[in-house]
Amino acid sequence: MPEEKKLPMTREEAISLLESMPQTQQDMNHYLESEAIMKELARKLGEDVEYWGFLGLLHDVDWALTKENIEEHGIKAEEILREKGFSEDFIKIIQSHVYGHTSSFKDKKREKKVEHALASSETITGLIYAYALMRGKKIEDMEVKGLRKKFKDKSFAANCNRDIIKEIELLGISLDEFFELSINAMKKIKEEIGLS
Repeated sequence: MPEEKKLPMTREEAISLLESMPQTQQDMNHYLESEAIMKELARKLGEDVEYWGFLGLLHDVDWALTKENIEEHGIKAEEILREKGFSEDFIKIIQSHVYGHTSSFKDKKREKKVEHALASSETITGLIYAYALMRGKKIEDMEVKGLRKKFKDKSFAANCNRDIIKEIELLGISLDEFFELSINAMKKIKEEIGLS
């Protein structure tokens, strides 16, 4: 495994790191959902499943500490991850999901495949979860066509940025394929995230 792909901790340790901060259940669910979708994407694209999973799991590693001061989001993550021994590459990919959001990252643009994958994956979780809640917390029988309808309805889960979700198309994956992959990924962990 190339040096920059080496992970300095186990998944259990990564979960413990997240749980060492004042997390809400909703935020923990979001990290797990992002991890699940990134792993499925890695499988589909022939990428490193564990590495991509870690990117999903830890993309908001500083969120519990920065949500009241959004300008720090991504900056604090760098401190935490560097201290834990993550590679510069890993840290830069994590920060890329904040590009365009805060003044520190205002002029940065996502360029790598993995950066678009992470941004799309972590964003679509909100749309799927909101749709599942609307359906009485049910995801088991969720269909792509229903999710597509919600995607097109800009007033539904309005803070979910559709343009970021569409970045998945830069990887040669259609929106419908991504919807299906993401629904299936979240189905696999439905009990953990409070869905049925």
